[in-house]
Amino acid sequence: MNSPRSVSVALVTGANKGIGKEIARGLARLGMTVYLGSRNLERGTAAAGELSRHGTVIPVQLDVTNRASVERAAALMERDFMHLDVLVNNAGTNVGYQKPSEVTAEEFRTVYETNVFGVVTVTNIFLPLLLRSDAGRIVNVTSLRGSIGADGAWVGQPSMPYSTSKTALNAITVHYARELANTRIKVNGAAPGHVATDFNAFRGTRSPAEGAGIAIRLATLDASGPTGGVFDDAGRLPW
Repeated sequence: MNSPRSVSVALVTGANKGIGKEIARGLARLGMTVYLGSRNLERGTAAAGELSRHGTVIPVQLDVTNRASVERAAALMERDFMHLDVLVNNAGTNVGYQKPSEVTAEEFRTVYETNVFGVVTVTNIFLPLLLRSDAGRIVNVTSLRGSIGADGAWVGQPSMPYSTSKTALNAITVHYARELANTRIKVNGAAPGHVATDFNAFRGTRSPAEGAGIAIRLATLDASGPTGGVFDDAGRLPW
C-alpha cells in the first residue's frame, strides 16, 4: 500500500467542465491522484465520476473567491496526503465583450475576484503543501488575450476585464517564480488557445482536450524545465 508521501497529488480549480476537466483527465491518466475543484459540489462529483475510469479523481468543493472554502480544501488534502505536487489555477470568469468605455468598475471587480485575487488566495493557502513536494508545479491558466507583445493578441473583440486580468495573472506568475526560484517549485502560465467552451458559446477553434495539453505539460516538467514563463503549444509567449 502506498504511503501518502509516495502518491503524486494534483489540484485543478474550476475543473467540473471545459479545459479544467480535461486537465484533470490528463493528469489522472498519468497516474496522479487528482482533486477536482468545483464551486458546485454536485457538478464536481458528477465530473469526477465520469473521469474515474482514468484514475483516482476526488471531487472537492472549492470556490476560489471564498477563503474559507479554500482553507477547507487545503485542510482535507493535508489530512489525506500531507503534500501537493501540482496546483493548476484554472478557475476563471468573464462578463461579456463590451467596449472599454462601457465596462463598469463593478464588472472589473467581478472578473478580478476570480481570475486574479482567487489565484493569489489559492496559491498562498496551498503553498505550504507544495513546498513539501519533491517537485511542486504551479500552472496558471492564462490567455493569449493577456499578452501585450504577442502577434494577434488583440485580434477580434477581447473583453477588457478578462484580457487585463490575464495580463495581471502573467505578472503574478513571474513574481511567484522569482520568490520560489531557490525551491523545487516551478511556476508557469499556460495559454490554451481559442478553445470551444461555454465562455465563447462553443465557438472556439480547439477542443478542450487540445487546450489542456500545454497545462498538462507544464504540470509535469522535469527539473530542467523553465519557470516564470507563459507558454502555448508553440513555445514561450511575450506578456
